[in-house]
Amino acid sequence: MAAGRVFTSSTFIRTLAFLLGINLVVAESPYQFFTWNITLGTISPMGVPQKAILINGDYPGPNINTTTNNNIVINVFNNLDDPFLFSWHGFQQRKNSWQDGMSGTNCPIMPGTNFTYKFQAKDQIGSYYYFPSLGMQKASGGFGGIRINSRMYIPVPYDQPEDDYTVLIGELYTQLYKALESRLDKGRGIGNPVGVHINGQTGKESTELFVMKPSKTYRYRICNIGIKVTLNFRIQGHNMLLVEMDGSHVVQNSYDSLDVHVGQCFSVLVTADKKPGAYQMMASTRFTKYDRSATGLIRYEGTKTPPSPDLPKAPVGWMWSLNQFESFEWNLTASAARPNPQGSYHYGSINITRTIKLHNSVGKVDGKNRYAINGKSFKESAVPLKLVEYYGIVDQYFKYDTIPDEPKTNDKSIVIEPIVIKAVYRDFVEIIFENPEKSVQSYHLDGYSFFAVGMGFGRWSEASRKGYNLVDAVSRHTIQVYPNSWSAIMLTFDNAGMWNLRSEVWERSYLGQQIYVSVISPARSLRDEYNMPESELLCGPFAKLPKPEPYT
Repeated sequence: MAAGRVFTSSTFIRTLAFLLGINLVVAESPYQFFTWNITLGTISPMGVPQKAILINGDYPGPNINTTTNNNIVINVFNNLDDPFLFSWHGFQQRKNSWQDGMSGTNCPIMPGTNFTYKFQAKDQIGSYYYFPSLGMQKASGGFGGIRINSRMYIPVPYDQPEDDYTVLIGELYTQLYKALESRLDKGRGIGNPVGVHINGQTGKESTELFVMKPSKTYRYRICNIGIKVTLNFRIQGHNMLLVEMDGSHVVQNSYDSLDVHVGQCFSVLVTADKKPGAYQMMASTRFTKYDRSATGLIRYEGTKTPPSPDLPKAPVGWMWSLNQFESFEWNLTASAARPNPQGSYHYGSINITRTIKLHNSVGKVDGKNRYAINGKSFKESAVPLKLVEYYGIVDQYFKYDTIPDEPKTNDKSIVIEPIVIKAVYRDFVEIIFENPEKSVQSYHLDGYSFFAVGMGFGRWSEASRKGYNLVDAVSRHTIQVYPNSWSAIMLTFDNAGMWNLRSEVWERSYLGQQIYVSVISPARSLRDEYNMPESELLCGPFAKLPKPEPYT
């Protein structure tokens, strides 16, 4: 073989076919096409009409039901009076931050225009969701579930369920996103939610959400698509067998309730093995001084028996929740999106090249609330940071690494500016989230899954590593941080692009508790990152400029 030439398995197959005289046609992965119209409409989950963001007239929006490696094409028509973007929560978008749908990566879809998202469910399985990412639009709807099924020849560690149900839980605000943004811009908070919903229903009316056949087993994909609080989920009289979270198969344990923190998704198996009748699902707030809850009806097929009025209660205290986290383990013997054991990647034996500590804080700037990470509060750039970087004019808009890897926690000042950490491609890093406040925080990193290796009380120190799970910590994309506590994750920065790391508590993210991570491949090759799509929206000073030379 010639020196320096890459000889892939597909090259081998094509070459062998040529030598054997076989006319080989290699099929591309299937495409799925969607057309979504985004409008404002009226819903009444609390019994009072209110405005919400609808997709094709629906709240929540349609589910995306796809399979590993399928190509997704979604033509989005923005019929709102405001700019709009979708982001795909948990979708790793390998080599393709152009489709991430955050304000730091994409120009918005302007009112009366459309844009087509094109991406692939590359090497992923599991439960995810999509949502509107601009401003506080997420509080007003526009969200829906995403399920990525395993390919037919990839075994999963449980029998095929009778059916597969998506359960989206979150808070309800009666004020439209514009009013919430106005409150935050004036230095006020958004207040407490008026209620909680399950798939847009609160349970004020006994709406039947799901039907189960007696003795059959069903998969429920539960995602907290809310903006503020942890929700505890449970099903009256039934245990839940946890099988997957945030895209990873887990060791199967049974739970009578699950704390689902903001941005997290769990898959459970539920067997209809109780007395035929109706049963209530419940989602209720955790770690708050107020109580909000919602119910949704599950009915056994062929029966009209009403549910029992005796509803299960939520657990008390955050130590219960921490103990539940420590019970989660990665399933090391199950295949993931590819036919190899998930545990073949021994993350615990890789040397850490960089430790980044991120310390959240809140303070006043010009008399208004701002939230910060390591003393810096994120300020939106006039144009997407990804475009600025791609066109090579970073110095005109931001500076890299303006926050230290080791925060000065005794300095309470807050500086507002764009925040971009520059990461070395393929470095294996440790990120510590420190939360000195009294509320539970939740953090998400676009473009990646990470190993949630540990949590603890107080400040993190190097001695904290002795308690890390370096064997079977679950690979996931969102992690909670309990009050006056820390959480630790590990990951390899191997997905080139510009990626958003943010608080999932949306008013905190809106007021600055987010950063971007720039991961640049030194090779500047299509092997590592896709070129800017021909259809990419350009705005500001880039609107009339030619696109840079593509990678090769």
